[in-house]
Amino acid sequence: MFRKVMSATILGVSCIPIQVEADVRNGLPGFSMVGYLSSRVKEAQERVCTALKNSGFFFPAKHITVNLSPADVKKDGTGFDLPIAAVLLSALGYLDSSCLENVCMAGELSLSGEIKGVKGILAIVDRALKEECSLCIIPKDNEKEVEMIDEIPILAVENLCEFVKHATLENWGAVKNPSQSWKEIFYEGEWDFSEIVGQETAKEAAIIAAAGFHNLLMIGTKGAGKTMIAKSIPSIFPSLSKDEVMEISRIYSAAGLLSQDNPIMRSRPFRTPHHTISPKALAGGGQIPKPGEITLAHKGILFLDELPEFSRSTLEVLRQPLEEHRIGITRVSGNFQFPADFLFIAAMNACPCGYYPDRNKCSCSNTEIEKYIGKISGPILDRFDLCTEMKQVSKDEIWKKKKGKTTKELRNTVKEAHAIQKERYKGMGISFNGRLNGKEIEKYCEVSLEGEKLLKLAYEKMHLSVRAYHKILKTARTIADLEKTEKIEVSHISKAVSYRALDKKDW
Repeated sequence: MFRKVMSATILGVSCIPIQVEADVRNGLPGFSMVGYLSSRVKEAQERVCTALKNSGFFFPAKHITVNLSPADVKKDGTGFDLPIAAVLLSALGYLDSSCLENVCMAGELSLSGEIKGVKGILAIVDRALKEECSLCIIPKDNEKEVEMIDEIPILAVENLCEFVKHATLENWGAVKNPSQSWKEIFYEGEWDFSEIVGQETAKEAAIIAAAGFHNLLMIGTKGAGKTMIAKSIPSIFPSLSKDEVMEISRIYSAAGLLSQDNPIMRSRPFRTPHHTISPKALAGGGQIPKPGEITLAHKGILFLDELPEFSRSTLEVLRQPLEEHRIGITRVSGNFQFPADFLFIAAMNACPCGYYPDRNKCSCSNTEIEKYIGKISGPILDRFDLCTEMKQVSKDEIWKKKKGKTTKELRNTVKEAHAIQKERYKGMGISFNGRLNGKEIEKYCEVSLEGEKLLKLAYEKMHLSVRAYHKILKTARTIADLEKTEKIEVSHISKAVSYRALDKKDW
């Protein structure tokens, strides 16, 4: 007796449909599983057999063959337990064969027949939707993860007995989730932006970075507030759209980072890996590659504090993702593409002691300073759109306690700039000035005559690369958007050039 049902497997952060097939026939009793399986999938044989017996289903002495197709795709994980049990129950006569048609399912089985949650359920349900399945059956433990999906009926079950009972109902008794009104949820920072004393230039750079998704480097003396500003940037971002929430949540679901307490990612990711992180942990990897910090920061922020303390090989991993906004990993099992569209923010001191350029306090030699900054390669530094120098806050600024704009006010400013960009680039596949390419820069970054003169002068005097030249134009475009000006004026170019501290002789 032959039966089949659809399931899916996670490869990286994408999901591939898998047909789970079973053949039960007379012959020498045995149970074999084929289809390029990992050891975890092969163990399903013992889990499924024991779970069926403990759930009260008679298991005759037959020859059983289970195949997971296509056979050239490596299958991993425990989510195939439920579909294997389903095709066996159908082949043994406990389920009608018609009830498995056009149905997708996934779930892990305990020996008692309980159906446990699995990672990647969001991606699996999304794949079922794309394959035009009539419904998707998932573990009860994963129910909260999919409560926002209302395009396909979803059935959440707790054990095999409940699973078989639902099979007798029309369309398994599954219904679509009710449509939910979208609520704005903002990232809650540790403090309000108005509480950051001084550093007005750095705060302005943070606003420009958030408004146009421009990579930002803060360089200066220790204790000047670099980390404080970086950790406050997520709070001035507008809330995510539903599509963005689902895109980020699918990545975290595939990585197994969603839980009952946090079933969905409602705010932008803010990843702050320690400087001891390896290149593989940053980029993603493994025999079957999993997403690294770069991908987990997708649509959010990757913050590297104490940048020179990271190993050079780790930082060089960032080159491709910062340009292409994706990362490709090649293994024997295939090529994997991971999304990596993130805002890169970094902070560093200019010398080992942390006091340079204050020569009254800094005891480092010129050689030590050059060696310290030289830990970061030129191509990586060139990928920063903005660089701001931060010095120690004066005592007068501390005692005055003059408060600037609040996080809420800055968030509204950034939100308006985002709206301008989204309208301008509608239907182009980009949403921010920081993502413009060469042709798009030429089209959308119209500069006044005086602005062009200043730009040419800066290019010659500062010995800029073409990449740095384009970054100045993109930054100026964002500054103009913040001022709600369509044409880029000389003041916008001047400010964008001033945030190229890395191109000055001091550094």
